[in-house]
Amino acid sequence: MDTQAWTFTLVGLSFALYIGIAIASRASSTRDFYVAGKGVSPAANGMATAADWMSAASFISMAGLISFLGYDGSVYLMGWTGGYVLLALLLAPYLRKFGQFTVPDFVGDRYYSQTARIVAVICAIFVSFTYVAGQMRGVGIVFSRFLEVDITYGVLIGMGLVFFYAVLGGMKGITYTQVAQFCVLIFAYLVPAIFISLMVTDSLVPQIGFGSADNTSGEYLLDRLNGLHAELGFASYTDGSKSKWDIFAITAALMVGTAGLPHVIIRFFTVPRVKDARISAGWALVFIALLYTAAPAVAVFARTNLLNTVSGQNYADMPEWFHTWEDTGLIAHHDWNGDGRIQYTGPHSDVRNELTIDRDIMVLANPEIAGLPAWVIGLVAAGGLAAALSTAAGLLLVVSSAISHDLLKRSLRPQITEAGELRAARISAALAVVVAGYLGIHPPGFVAEVVAFAFGLAASSFFPVLILGIFWKRMNREGAILGMTTGLLFTAAYIVYFKFINPESSHSDAWWFGISPEGIGTVGMLINFAVSTVVSLLTPPPPASIRQLVEDIRIPQGAEAVSEIHS
Repeated sequence: MDTQAWTFTLVGLSFALYIGIAIASRASSTRDFYVAGKGVSPAANGMATAADWMSAASFISMAGLISFLGYDGSVYLMGWTGGYVLLALLLAPYLRKFGQFTVPDFVGDRYYSQTARIVAVICAIFVSFTYVAGQMRGVGIVFSRFLEVDITYGVLIGMGLVFFYAVLGGMKGITYTQVAQFCVLIFAYLVPAIFISLMVTDSLVPQIGFGSADNTSGEYLLDRLNGLHAELGFASYTDGSKSKWDIFAITAALMVGTAGLPHVIIRFFTVPRVKDARISAGWALVFIALLYTAAPAVAVFARTNLLNTVSGQNYADMPEWFHTWEDTGLIAHHDWNGDGRIQYTGPHSDVRNELTIDRDIMVLANPEIAGLPAWVIGLVAAGGLAAALSTAAGLLLVVSSAISHDLLKRSLRPQITEAGELRAARISAALAVVVAGYLGIHPPGFVAEVVAFAFGLAASSFFPVLILGIFWKRMNREGAILGMTTGLLFTAAYIVYFKFINPESSHSDAWWFGISPEGIGTVGMLINFAVSTVVSLLTPPPPASIRQLVEDIRIPQGAEAVSEIHS
């Protein structure tokens, strides 16, 4: 079979699997819809959490960013991985002890305020829709290349699939679908990495291979890549160009943003006990490490193969994969000097660059560039879709539960029946799918770039309120409301100004303290902490019952009682 036949077969089989799981595990109650009945085993929840967290940004875009940015791309590895450790240690067990359905649930009850709950709902929706835009763009990219349809139609197909299992199954259907999606995406990521590592360095382990010697030259692979970069006018691959402050700010924003992401936090509400939340966090970290330790190797292999295959070659002699990607608009060649050759050069070269490459294609195109079998190429397509759809479903459930449970049930219509709430949740999920599809068709940037914005927004809104709510009994509703509002508004305004209103000024000289929009969430987080602390100290303390609740959340002896009260 050719590449397209293999792609149709593997993608079709994976879709059939997801739909079958959704039908078999459809939600019959709000408890099933929001937290999968709190009956998911730790290992299964670890896989589902890994799939939920390893989005299109992790599978498709992260290695592509590293392959273009080199050392500077390491911020994504450090930030996202470190953030998960932060979440597992500081938030997950305590939020599970609290025993509610959603993050706005915790905020509303901990800060004894409907206003705080509604502000948290707005933050959750804002963060989730920003994040889901990157996922739906990833779906469109995969479909546009491998199924040879327009990106718009690719997004619409992805919308239809997510609509089916998110609206029908809720968290219960999504959880078990994500277990299957994790198996697909990790197999699809590691198989080509192992193939290429053997081809390039004779090493079976990609994590070792990218630090080994190149078969063709005998040089260490990274030294060879630095040499190729220097010849073509690019900055050295292993040197960074960002300032230390910006590196620190982006890494910190990604770390605390991960710990504040509502669709990841909610995963720890689905296990039976607090102990299981801790165990599932450990399992998830193991599963996440499989991809994240391989990503730098994939980036190096992809970059080396691309430079060897493309630069200086005759355009007419380029292999089929190049022209197929051209048809999607994600690769563009402009023969400025009319010599028929592809001059792929960096900003430090005297020759004008003639090739434009969308960095989001690097992982997807890597097997084709390396000449791997057609079934491997089809497998990567199925893996990219699994990564994007798993996270998109989790995000859409956050939006759905925020509207139906936190806004409707807990605020506007407390008398609504369970059947009415479940119906509202499904309608909310359906509307969220439509909005997500629009954002996927009109994305505000690269997949990983858009996701970085979402992490910055989560860092500046949720993280301080959650941490202070758990570890500081004096934190009150006034501090929480003003802290979330100021942190979110500051970060959103900074990103919108430098990325959309005045993108021409988006460079380090114009940025505040040299911090890029991707890292400004760190400053927004500090503003949130400062505002929350000062306002809480200047206003009345929370009631004694709330201070006791905080004590019970932190102390294991009282955990079960609190869980029973709030379940």
